[in-house]
Parts: sequence; structure tokens; C-alpha cells
Amino acid sequence: MIHFDESIKLLDNIEIESYKIEKVPLMDAQGYVIAEDIIADHNSPEFPTSGMDGYAIKYEDQTLGRLKISSINPAGSDNIETLQNGKCIKTFTGSLMPEGSDTLIPIENVTIDGEYIVINENVPFGFSVREIGENYAKGEKLISKGTKIDFPQIGVLASLNYVSIEIYKKPKVTVISTGSELLDLGEEQTNSAQIRSSNNYTIEAIVSKYGGEPIHHKNIKDDKESIYNAIDAALQSSDIVVTTGGVSVGDFDFVKDVIYELGCNVVFRGVRVKPGQHIVLARKANKFVVALPGFAYSSTIMGLVYLVPLMQKFQKSSFSLPVLKATLKEPFIKRSKKAEFTACNLYIENGHYKVDFKGKKIGTSAILTNMLGNLSLVYTREDDGNKAEGEEVDIILL
Repeated sequence: MIHFDESIKLLDNIEIESYKIEKVPLMDAQGYVIAEDIIADHNSPEFPTSGMDGYAIKYEDQTLGRLKISSINPAGSDNIETLQNGKCIKTFTGSLMPEGSDTLIPIENVTIDGEYIVINENVPFGFSVREIGENYAKGEKLISKGTKIDFPQIGVLASLNYVSIEIYKKPKVTVISTGSELLDLGEEQTNSAQIRSSNNYTIEAIVSKYGGEPIHHKNIKDDKESIYNAIDAALQSSDIVVTTGGVSVGDFDFVKDVIYELGCNVVFRGVRVKPGQHIVLARKANKFVVALPGFAYSSTIMGLVYLVPLMQKFQKSSFSLPVLKATLKEPFIKRSKKAEFTACNLYIENGHYKVDFKGKKIGTSAILTNMLGNLSLVYTREDDGNKAEGEEVDIILL
């Protein structure tokens, strides 16, 4: 088995040979990665614009203390008179500033006296005037290719009149759970050795959350031919095939053998990590197989560590779960000479991250309920040992 750091390096070095790009309506683009640089084709604003409701004036006319209101300038109007000395023009938020004006005095700073305003409080030169290009300038790159589209990008793209936008298609990810003991949702239990399948649903949820399109597949029994046919067909219809179970050293663990028989090139097989050491990552052309262990906690952790960044590569993007420092509220016992991911409870106390392990059960890597609650993961390396209360540890935020 290889060192955990080596497996991450091998994963980082994977390059996707071709990307799938499509144009989608703007409001369907949220959550996708943009496939083109966005360059402003105009200044915003294109002309000096009012930033408040008030009166457009000449800055030096404030010394007069009293100015005549010559007209009203509503937003959206371009039929605006030129401002004369000793006068003001009532101007609203978003209105173009009248020619001859250079400052806006807000309504709150004046008193109306018939056709005049009386200035109660002066403002500095250029107050509340949005200059040309304040928001963005023509020719400025606003959004770089590879950026994930969220509400700020939607707003900027709308201001640039993008009705549709080019995005990288999310990878299609088929999730296949193997095991003769597995029952799908709603399937009737006929003997006490059967268990309810959850891995496929957990991994599908991870795929949806982190930028892929999950494809549900029925559970496959521990039969080599069935597993071969299922993975082979899934490689035709999806970009990534994720399997759970069948990668250990048991008599019925056929997934690892099928991967070779399908002509896949193995990137790595077996990592010194707890949980999930029997993970396999393989490639066939521009398609991938991620073979995860069958225990629920193992498959979930390995999906987060390896599958999430792999999916991002299909969108010419990079992503890793954030690693931060936190202080232990109780001792931590290192249980192996491997890299470890240990479920913990995360708190913020006086502006600092703190963690403990209350309610987290010690046992096999099957305890998925350890991931309930205010979850984080303590990440320890091979050479790390036990940690005392008050020591800092690395945590992975989910």
C-alpha cells in the first residue's frame, strides 16, 4: 500500500483529455463551472450617475446656502437640462447626473423652501456621484474561466446581458453497490443476514453536493459476471463509475479483478489510510473507476477525499476540502500508523475552532452515524501520535 500523500499526488496529476462544454440559459447555470472568460464590453456606469436621492449641484454653489430647484430628473430619463450656476436639479438614485453638475447633496441635508432648497449641511466634492466605470470598466476581466457560478456571478452576467453562458458539463457518475446481502429501499427483507443498502445513496448525495450528476444503479450481487457487466455498461454511459464493496481480499471480492479485466489502468490500489485502505482508482481513456470499500464510514470518507476532487477535474476546476486548525477539548488517541480521518464534533468558542468526540462510537468503519451532528474530521498523518487536551489538530471542514 502506498503513502496517503503519494495517492493525493497521483490524483492531483491526473489530466482530463477532453472537456464537455455546453451553453445553458443563465438561470440554469448556477452550480456549474464557467467555460469562458467574461470580459466587460462596456463601462458600468457608462455616465456619471446619482448614488442617492437628492439634488444635483455645483460643488462651489454650496457657499450660497440657498439654491433654486430648476427641474426634476427621474431615473431612466435622458432628457436632462444643463445645470446653471446658483440652481439645482432634483435627482434620484440611478439617474444620470445633469451636465454641469459635479456633486449630489442628499435630501436629508436640505430643507425645502418653496422653489428653493436651503442647505443645512455641506458635502464634499463629488459626493454620491458614481463615476464612469465604478462597477467595472470596458475590457476588464470580471469572471475567469473555471469559476463556479453562484449568485454574484449570475448578477454580473445579467448586468452584461448574458442570456446564456458556456459551462463545463458536470461529470455523470454511476454509483454501484455490490454485495449479496444488500437490500434496496423498499425491498422486503427475507432473511436476517440481509442489510439495507445505504452506501449508494450516501455517495449519490456527495456527487450531487459537490458538482456531479449521479446515476442510480441497482445493487449487484457478489457475482463476477454481473459485476463485470454492470461496470462495463456504466463506463459507456458515464464519466466516473463508483463502486462500493468487493475491493478487499475476500473470496467474493471481485471488483478489483474486474477492473483489470476491463482493461483499466490502475492509478493506485491500496493506500495507508484509515478508514478505506483498500480503495482503487483506475482509468480507461477519459473514464474512471473509483472502487470504494463496503463499510459505510469508509466509503463515505474515501468518496469525500478522492471522488470530490476527481469530479472537479471534469469541469477544469480544482477543489479540496478546507483544512484548518482546531483545539482539542479532550485527548485524541491515534489508533494506527496510517493517515486517519476521525469524526469529531466542531464548535466555535471565542472565535476559535474547538473539537471533541462526545457521542462518537469506537468500533469498525461501518459506523456511519458517527457523521451525524455538527461534523468535522480530525486529520492525522502516519507519523502523528496521541494528542493531549489543549493541543492543536488539523480538521477538515465539510
